[in-house]
Amino acid sequence: MKYVFYFILILAIASIVFNATKLDFNNLLQGESQIGAISIVAALCVAILMSIMLVSYKIKDKYEKS
Repeated sequence: MKYVFYFILILAIASIVFNATKLDFNNLLQGESQIGAISIVAALCVAILMSIMLVSYKIKDKYEKS
């Protein structure tokens, strides 16, 4: 299960990089740039959630070993 979280985290980071190429800093919230900005925020949320899940699994493993 841990590998699934790493895979999703890598996909989220790849999505951030891809959508960063779509940004037009002169018109950040218009057209295709708006979609890219929203997608970056969504991918950041996914990355944070997967990081929290990985930390919780590490805590769970330490708790079960002791």
